[in-house]
Amino acid sequence: MTEDTTPGASYAAAGVDIEAGDRAVELFAPHAKRATRPEVLGGLGGFAGLFALKGDYKEPLLAASTDGVGTKLAVAQALDKHDTVGLDLVAMVVDDLVVCGAEPLFLQDYIAVGRVVPERVAEIVAGIAEGCVQAGCALLGGETAEHPGVMADGDYDISATGVGVVEAEKVLGPDRVRPGDVVLAMGSSGLHSNGYSLARKVLLEIGKMSLTAHVDEFSRTLGEELLEPTRIYAKDCLALAAETEVRTFCHVTGGGLAANLARVMPKGLVAELDRTTWSPAPVFGLIAQRGRVERAEMEKTFNMGIGMVAIVAPEDVDRALAVLTARHIDCWTLGSVRKAQDGDGERALLLGDHPRF
Repeated sequence: MTEDTTPGASYAAAGVDIEAGDRAVELFAPHAKRATRPEVLGGLGGFAGLFALKGDYKEPLLAASTDGVGTKLAVAQALDKHDTVGLDLVAMVVDDLVVCGAEPLFLQDYIAVGRVVPERVAEIVAGIAEGCVQAGCALLGGETAEHPGVMADGDYDISATGVGVVEAEKVLGPDRVRPGDVVLAMGSSGLHSNGYSLARKVLLEIGKMSLTAHVDEFSRTLGEELLEPTRIYAKDCLALAAETEVRTFCHVTGGGLAANLARVMPKGLVAELDRTTWSPAPVFGLIAQRGRVERAEMEKTFNMGIGMVAIVAPEDVDRALAVLTARHIDCWTLGSVRKAQDGDGERALLLGDHPRF
């Protein structure tokens, strides 16, 4: 009987490179260690991250949020540039937490890849760590999973869950909103991380534009514009809530300004927003023009230049604008809150027309 010398099956032969995963951890560890807080116990490598909740809380409530970056990742992968999408990931999570007034405490990420390329994973985690530093939270742990045969070698997806804390008596939300309150806008850094399926369809497929081509309206390449990181507002919102009477915040993501603001408006009240108070950045106009995208479709898909909204007491408007301006946030009065009337239909109404759009 002839001896069978065929090599036995192995994890590596199936496409999973454990050594590459270990190398990725070595590369991103210095970045992850930057994103910490005094409450973090232990270091990298444990099965679970430990966080000691400290402080003189009377009735602390934990807030949690999970999100991803979406098809913006396709642009990063096409350009082989992966150091900014981590910032997007953190922004999408922590800026949801802060809407209710919660301070982001820690974040845990999940990275799924077709094949582990240590340097690429390290770039992604470096961006996540930098985002955590900007948000003031810790990167408490994460997971990198290799999915050969399910994802292509160069493909990856990322997501994260964040946890924050807020005193029960300080929770922000619709119940605090009153008629006469003022709606303040905080400018976005661009598309942020929503609407990229439409943006890519219009600009790359219909418009036949190249990601590496210089665009005069942007004073940089299309790819650089599309990869502009999502602004992280967490610390700015917390500072604003500490110094003024904020009723609630609204993170403008998928669904656009009106739909997201409606989520924090109580029944019986309406927010009237004035389009004439700002002009969306050129990237929004380019998408609308090249794709012949109607205004209603643009406004329910993109943030249109506003990434976060604060509803504040009318007597605190000037102070609120001063606080945000001092923190280098582009901000302005967007509208006001009033009692609902017959025929309003929605809890957030956009009126007027954008200048130069």
